[in-house]
Amino acid sequence: MDIRYSANQRDVKRYTTEELRNEFHISGLYKDDEVVCVYSHVDRMVTFGCMPVKEKVALDKGIDVWGNFGTHFILERREIGIFNLGGSGKITADGVEYKLGYKDCLYLTQGNKEVFFESDEAANPARFYMVSAPAHCAYENKLITIEEANHRPLGDKKLANERTINQFIHPDVLKTCQLSMGMTELKEGSVWNTMPSHTHERRMEIYTYFEIPEGQAVFHMMGEPTETRHIVMNNFDAVISPSWSIHSGVGTSNYTFIWAMGGENMEFDDMDTIETPTLR
Repeated sequence: MDIRYSANQRDVKRYTTEELRNEFHISGLYKDDEVVCVYSHVDRMVTFGCMPVKEKVALDKGIDVWGNFGTHFILERREIGIFNLGGSGKITADGVEYKLGYKDCLYLTQGNKEVFFESDEAANPARFYMVSAPAHCAYENKLITIEEANHRPLGDKKLANERTINQFIHPDVLKTCQLSMGMTELKEGSVWNTMPSHTHERRMEIYTYFEIPEGQAVFHMMGEPTETRHIVMNNFDAVISPSWSIHSGVGTSNYTFIWAMGGENMEFDDMDTIETPTLR
């Protein structure tokens, strides 16, 4: 497990590119038949990646659960959202099997003891991307397919930000303790996401970018509104955004990204919008 401690905005102003990436950038989430885990002390959010190829892989494979979480199993005091970004596969949670196609999502509530991942075909393995947040009450496990998500068109082609926000783990779709997750797909010819930018003091956010064409990249904007920085993102990279940081991106092509939020509330209008000309 890779553990990331909280970084404050005053120190970040002096970070080199390498230091910035070491604190906030996440890569290498998908290794054959392994679970990769990054624990952030920002709201204690955890990012997982699992790519089962030949094995049935347990969520806790290779993880010292008691040493890292202080619990008997990972979801004893946590909830988790799982997206499939690869070939078809299945997840078994406490004996119940869920089949996930490309861009489908599974929410598992607090209390699931045994979670396993499998791919339907080794030649085209599933890529399970996961974000987990602390939870103090249990609801219901739920599979949400891409067709069942709440689709919200947004943006303007003239501003190069025409996109569809697909809400999966969201108050309008299902009830959770604090975790919210969704997927934003940019239309061809659009490259900007989350503009005008914003911060939200009571929630942190994690992005993962995918469907970035070969040879292209996304420049993820972060930092205080008057002290912005950027991190260059490649396909399947993720990035941690503390509450004090903006979180916007611009690509050299259109792309798709998954957003995950956790914090004190789930009010989506609880944000401080930043007027674009005031960014520095």
